[in-house]
Amino acid sequence: MTESFPRTAKTRLRRRPNRGFHDEATVFGILDAAVLAHVGYVIDGEPHVTPTAFWRDGRTLFWHGSARSRMIELQGKGLAVCVTVSHLDGLVAARSGFHHSALYRSVMAFGRTALVESREAKRHAMDAFVNRLYPGRAQVLRPYHDAELDAIGVIAMTIEDASAKIRGGGVEDDAEDYAFPVWAGVVPIRTVVGAVEPDDRLVVDPARPKDLARYAENARLDDVLLANAKDG
Repeated sequence: MTESFPRTAKTRLRRRPNRGFHDEATVFGILDAAVLAHVGYVIDGEPHVTPTAFWRDGRTLFWHGSARSRMIELQGKGLAVCVTVSHLDGLVAARSGFHHSALYRSVMAFGRTALVESREAKRHAMDAFVNRLYPGRAQVLRPYHDAELDAIGVIAMTIEDASAKIRGGGVEDDAEDYAFPVWAGVVPIRTVVGAVEPDDRLVVDPARPKDLARYAENARLDDVLLANAKDG
């Protein structure tokens, strides 16, 4: 039986609670199908939201940036943050403006930040970041220089509370509106992989490496990332 996050005042869905989920499988599935998250936090009483690439290890989320950036310096001291991820899966065109909507999957996760301090811990974290996108690639790359690791700030946040919200299905019009003579339906939206573009200064075999095997042209990015996460 899958574990679940506690239902708290921060994560309880007040509108359309039937679309809400608190189980790890749903929350992690939405997180693992994304590359970018938005991190919300407060500095000197002012709200900030920073988009960033992220990765996950169990219930801990990680992101990185310049060790000298204001975000990393402040979050490294420990801040309460809210991390959000969202996927747009379609547009819903109804028979009234009131019922126009979108198909989506989203997660809100709350926790407190901590700095990953040692070089070895940062090296391990950054290898996990690379392998999350390209399985096995970290093992064949040029090793990090110490100066590079010193220049990187890695933030960890253990998820304390989290909830997912999913809007699937199709048009949900009022019963009396179904006879109204206007088109209604769904416009599906998918993020797909394009043709890979090799660097023009390759000094190795230009064939597609194994760590890019899943990035086939027109493959769904969700499917690639979830398959990578399953292997990881």
